[in-house]
Amino acid sequence: MKLVSPHRAAVRLLAVIALLAAPLQAPAAELPPAAGPPPAVEQQASYTSVAGSKVWLGRNAEFEEFLKAAPIERLDEIPVGVTKPRRAFFAPGGVAASAIVKKLRPGRQQGYWESYKSEIAAYELDKLLGMDMVPVTVERRVEGTLMSAQLWVNDCEWLRKLEGKSSPDVNGWNRQVYRHRVFDNLIANIDRNAGNLLVDPEWNLILVDHSRAFTNDMAMPFEKQMTRVDRPLFEKLRTLDFPTLKARLGQWVLGDGAIRALLKRRDRIVRQLEALAAEKGEAQVFVP
Repeated sequence: MKLVSPHRAAVRLLAVIALLAAPLQAPAAELPPAAGPPPAVEQQASYTSVAGSKVWLGRNAEFEEFLKAAPIERLDEIPVGVTKPRRAFFAPGGVAASAIVKKLRPGRQQGYWESYKSEIAAYELDKLLGMDMVPVTVERRVEGTLMSAQLWVNDCEWLRKLEGKSSPDVNGWNRQVYRHRVFDNLIANIDRNAGNLLVDPEWNLILVDHSRAFTNDMAMPFEKQMTRVDRPLFEKLRTLDFPTLKARLGQWVLGDGAIRALLKRRDRIVRQLEALAAEKGEAQVFVP
């Protein structure tokens, strides 16, 4: 994964939101593939059926245990990024070669809520929803300090570097974009931008950088662009409840208030999508 500093400025965020809000039916509006020749993918291929760089699929527990305990051979400074992440390298031969570690003590920094625990909460919620879009992320102690450790995903490129190209599977790609919009609205992720959307050679969309999410804020950054979602994710959204979220996210978010705020945002998401389905027809809103 080539790490590029996410641009925090509001004007950049608005520009990226405008890009992601573009119509998704035409190939020209799709997020482009990773650099290099397009992969040989059948037109009807499903993104969710291709692992690509998502090496953790079906092996989450194995990767989690490794990231929690594997000895770190060295830590490299990453010269970009306002949150000052570092890259931790493990001994050769393990299930993972490296990880991004962030210490980000929970609190306000430069006017924004930041917390390494939100990175873990995003991964845990991704698992709960069955999305498989957030890389394995755990808590571990590094140099005496608790922080997040997220699997470094290889062979990916940032969205911002992939302009002007199109996907070979428009419907499959759109399905992933719809999912990311719903997910970011659900967790109140105000910092989604072209510097934290990754695309791998198999056209998988991978979501990273959630340190500003899971607050009590009721704003949903992609509310107007949230017009469709796949039925399986929608149904899982509807089943979320306080006890389940408390058990899975309680230690990673800012108290019960953050969980209640998430559920309120969930209710708004469900109402909006159901209203659109009543207006336009379910087939226009709930994709396969």
